[in-house]
Amino acid sequence: MTNTLSILERRRIEAEIIKPIYDELVARFGADEAKAVIGTAVRENSIRQAASFRTELGENSGLEGFYSTLHLWTMNGALEIEVKDQSATALDYDVKRCQYAEMYRDMGLAEIGHLLSCQRDAVFCKGIDPRIEMERTQTIMGGADHCDFRYRLADAPPAE
Repeated sequence: MTNTLSILERRRIEAEIIKPIYDELVARFGADEAKAVIGTAVRENSIRQAASFRTELGENSGLEGFYSTLHLWTMNGALEIEVKDQSATALDYDVKRCQYAEMYRDMGLAEIGHLLSCQRDAVFCKGIDPRIEMERTQTIMGGADHCDFRYRLADAPPAE
């Protein structure tokens, strides 16, 4: 968490590497298979990243610990958010502007932007604390005017 490179810049670098790989996968196997491969790889990477954050935050850090990482995603205006509710058991916010979505569109990656960023969110919060549950009904990446993030902290970790 102490790295000075913003998450937006990390995602830009990752996307620059992924784009030619994605294009080659599409050419060889078709768009559906290419999206499946990219989606799986990015999801697995997010799990590994969350594990390192969890180590720094401590076990079962809850929503407070999770919220303490949010500045990394919003750094330099990458996300403009409006917090609706914040407590020990709930964190609700809307993203009003998403430079991640803008960047993927500019890079010609709009069709997989949700795989490169949006799909990480639910996996990442669970990696921080398995009691955190996320609900989101819409995203800017998917064409909505805002993203609606709703996190809840369950009473006990789910059974494995």
